[in-house]
Amino acid sequence: MKILRYSLFAIMIALVYNCGGEKEKKEEKEQIKIGTKKEKAEKDNKVATIGLTGDDMMQYNIKEMKVKAGQEITINLRHIGKMDIKVMGHNFVLLKQGVSIPEFSIKAAEAGEASDWIPDNGEDVIVHTKMIGGGQSTSITFTAPEAGTYDYICSFPGHSALMKGKLIVE
Repeated sequence: MKILRYSLFAIMIALVYNCGGEKEKKEEKEQIKIGTKKEKAEKDNKVATIGLTGDDMMQYNIKEMKVKAGQEITINLRHIGKMDIKVMGHNFVLLKQGVSIPEFSIKAAEAGEASDWIPDNGEDVIVHTKMIGGGQSTSITFTAPEAGTYDYICSFPGHSALMKGKLIVE
């Protein structure tokens, strides 16, 4: 019985010592593959890539984007929800300045699915993505317009009240 107690005591001390001792300092070494050059990534101010998500709660993850006039912009839209495109479709629609969101949204609902919820052949739109459903993604690349503030929305019926934001072009 004494041997069992001493063995348990020794195991407990070993565990305390190994788990609670000083932490070793670890040096992280940079890994370089043979035959390659180390290159610094340069920030390209002429190009901007923005990841935008929409969900089943009718929310974009970004409410404000800032870019430079003339900059090439890529919007990567991903629907992180689960609902079908017919029930909870999402897109990205960048409106021209001065376009009323409520009026545009009414026209979009009237235009319907056949026009991908974009009314009047897109006359009030700078650029838009296609409509996507849960788990899908799409992207659009365009040149940022002149300096100013532009509204972006989801044109699926009823979504623009919550799914909207500002693109600020400097």
